[in-house]
Amino acid sequence: MSSVHDEQSSAVSAIVLPANQPRQFYRGGASIAALRGADDDREFGPEDWVASTTTQFGRAESGLSRLPDGRWLRDAVVAEPERWLGAEHVAAFGDSTALLVKLLDAGQRLPVHCHPSDGFAQQHLGSRFGKTEAWIVVGTTGSNPVVYLGFRDDVAPETVAEWVATQDSSAMLRSLNEIPVRPGDTVHVPAGTPHAIGAGVFIVELQQPTDFSITLEWQGFLSDAESAFLGLDRQTALETVNRTGFDDAVLTSLVKHTADRTAPRVPLLADDAAPFFRADRLHGAVELEPSFGVLVVLDGNGKLRSDHGADLPLRRGSTAVVPHSAGAAQLEGDLTVVHCRPPSAGSRR
Repeated sequence: MSSVHDEQSSAVSAIVLPANQPRQFYRGGASIAALRGADDDREFGPEDWVASTTTQFGRAESGLSRLPDGRWLRDAVVAEPERWLGAEHVAAFGDSTALLVKLLDAGQRLPVHCHPSDGFAQQHLGSRFGKTEAWIVVGTTGSNPVVYLGFRDDVAPETVAEWVATQDSSAMLRSLNEIPVRPGDTVHVPAGTPHAIGAGVFIVELQQPTDFSITLEWQGFLSDAESAFLGLDRQTALETVNRTGFDDAVLTSLVKHTADRTAPRVPLLADDAAPFFRADRLHGAVELEPSFGVLVVLDGNGKLRSDHGADLPLRRGSTAVVPHSAGAAQLEGDLTVVHCRPPSAGSRR
C-alpha cells in the first residue's frame, strides 16, 4: 500500500502550456493564432516552442517554456529527471528530454539552410545532439504550398561554396527538390540536408533539442554572414552540408502521406526518424503508455485521463506536456491530437 502511495505522491500531472513564441528573423502567418483561438497573429512569432527545454542559440532563457508555478520546465526536469522522463530514458539520455517540438507557420519562404549531425555537433559545438528534424503538415494556405528537400543532383563542394559566397539564392533554390505538400504529409529531414519551407505551410515540427542552423542563404534574412554559421568559419560550417542528390527513391523514404489514414493511432514519420523522435496522430479514445510526451490538439474537445493526476481538459489549440510519472493515460472525447515523444531508450545510437 505504501509503495502505491509513494508512487502517486511523486507523480507529476500532465500540464497544458500557453503559447511560447520567441522572436524570429522571418515572418509568420495567422495559423498559430487561429489554432489557439487567439487574436494576435504575432508576425515575427512564427514559431511556438512547445514544452521546450531548449534555448535559442546564444541565449540564456529565450525559447524555454515556463510552468504554471513559475519554474522553467528545463529546471523542473533537471531537478526530477526520473519523474519527468522515466528511468530508462534517463539511463539513455540523461536529464535531457531529447526532444524539441514547435508549431511553425511560415508567413514567407524560409531561407535555404541545414543542420549539423550529432558527430559534427560533438566535435565543433560541444553538444551531444545535432539537429535532425521532421515536419508534420497540419495546414496550408496559398495556391502552391511547397517544401524544398535535398539537392536534386550531386553538387560539388566548390559549387556550394560559390553559391554561399555570392549569395546566389536562385541557384540554391533551383538545385533543391521542390515538393508540394498538403495536411497529413510528413517529411523527415536528416541532419545535413539542405532544405527550406515555403510560404503558407503550417507544421508541427519535431527536432533534436538544439537550435543549430547553418544558414546558406542568409542575405535578406539575417543581418550578416557572421550569424549564419554558428560562430564557425565558413569552410568548417559548410562541412555539414549533404551534397548528395536525392533521387525519387530517397524522397519516397523521407516523405509520407497520411491524410487518408483514419485509424485511432496513425504513425506519422519515416522509419529512419525512430532513433530521433516519434509521432502519432491520435483520434478518439486512445491509450497512452507511460512516457514523456507533448500533445498538440488539432481539433475537437475532450480530456486526458491518467493513472496519477486529475483529468486534464483539452480542446482545439491546446498544447500539453505529459510527464512519465503521469502513468498510463487515455484520451477521451472527439479529439484529434499529434502525440510527440522522444526516441525510445532502446534506440540510443
